[in-house]
Amino acid sequence: MPRRSAVHEIPLPDKTLIVDNGAYTIKAGFLSSSPNLDDCHIIPNCLARERDKKVWVGGEIETIRDFGEVAFRRPVEKGYLVNWEAEKAIWDSTFLVQKSKLHCDPHDTNLILTEAPNTSAALQTNCDQVIFEEYEFASYSRHIGPSLNAYHDTQHLFGAPARDMTISALPIECILVIDSGFSHTTVTPIYKGHPIQQAIRRLDIGGKLLTNYLKELLSIRHYNLMNEEYLVNEAKEKICFVSNEFREDLERTWKGASKHRRKKENGSSEIVVDYVLPDYNAGIKGYIRPYDPSLAAKAKKMGAMANPGGVVEDFMTLGNERFAVPELLFNPADIGMKEAGLPETVLQSLSGLPPGLWPGMLANIFVVGGNCLMDGFMERLEMEIRQLAPAECTVRVTKATEPIKSTWLGGAYMASDSAALKAAQVTRQEYLEYGSGWLSRKFAGTATS
Repeated sequence: MPRRSAVHEIPLPDKTLIVDNGAYTIKAGFLSSSPNLDDCHIIPNCLARERDKKVWVGGEIETIRDFGEVAFRRPVEKGYLVNWEAEKAIWDSTFLVQKSKLHCDPHDTNLILTEAPNTSAALQTNCDQVIFEEYEFASYSRHIGPSLNAYHDTQHLFGAPARDMTISALPIECILVIDSGFSHTTVTPIYKGHPIQQAIRRLDIGGKLLTNYLKELLSIRHYNLMNEEYLVNEAKEKICFVSNEFREDLERTWKGASKHRRKKENGSSEIVVDYVLPDYNAGIKGYIRPYDPSLAAKAKKMGAMANPGGVVEDFMTLGNERFAVPELLFNPADIGMKEAGLPETVLQSLSGLPPGLWPGMLANIFVVGGNCLMDGFMERLEMEIRQLAPAECTVRVTKATEPIKSTWLGGAYMASDSAALKAAQVTRQEYLEYGSGWLSRKFAGTATS
């Protein structure tokens, strides 16, 4: 067998690009001397086509004024990057266009890229080939997204003194990361910065399914919104909350109930609200207003009256839709899915670990992803995990300061340690010398060089 030739060590470039390639948005930015959230930019990870067939790519979508019946094409499906043709168009407009904020020369840039847990080997190899053979980045490393959250100062979120950010970040010893994003929700136990593969669990419910379910409910009860993905997703983010008293709240929103039963018991907020639909022609976004049962409001909904500004309003009166939709994260059986809810999924993940790690994991549950921004989500999650966890274990649940950018920032903390960055990165010269098989083993931690 011929002897493998040695690769001369080449110093890494000074510029490092960190990309959290999510299904809904890309979180990307360059490493700075003091990593912070302002370094991270959020770019829609999709292509959009308007009624007149005009196509918008990535960040261009933010300039669209009329989202009526806009069709979206996403390169990430079920959490996995399966369409590099679409992804390349988005990356090219984001990283290669001269006037872009994130413009870079791949030949002089290190790339840190995230992937979903349990990505297939074929998709990983395809990704590696695109990075090194088409973009030709100087060096590259591929990380399971949730594992980068181990580099956060999570103990400070639990009340401990903040760590000295001038010192290179080390991963926390035990942390259980719940990532509830657009495509799915994953539970990932991490020990000393490394995910424990056999204990990773996945719940096939994320923001996309919740949006689609809300589209169906609204289309049956109000207007046909099956082609209005953007509008319904925006409404979901504004109106939905997780109920801690699901049955009681259903009773309060019963159509035959008197008005006072439509309010929370503390009287602080109403469950039933009116959601005014956006008017793209006038540049008015959708918004919530208090429920108005008057005849004038009903006439206004029929188009017989206009508001004081002279504009006819379209609105929907929403009740149990507000909490029945996010309830799927806790009870997938509500729509016939034969999966455990999120709290049960956490316990299933723990069952794949040695019992000695249970206390450390339960005491350090860290939640990221856009779904945890819904009101009541954290309280309900902690309450139900406490009910299922062993009585002798302390349960502590916290969410990231910025759940959407959290994984990106964790990657920045990791990359700020030059030794850790050098150990994680693979140079393009090494890839050309050793091949894609060796690269896969390198990222899996089993390669020898």
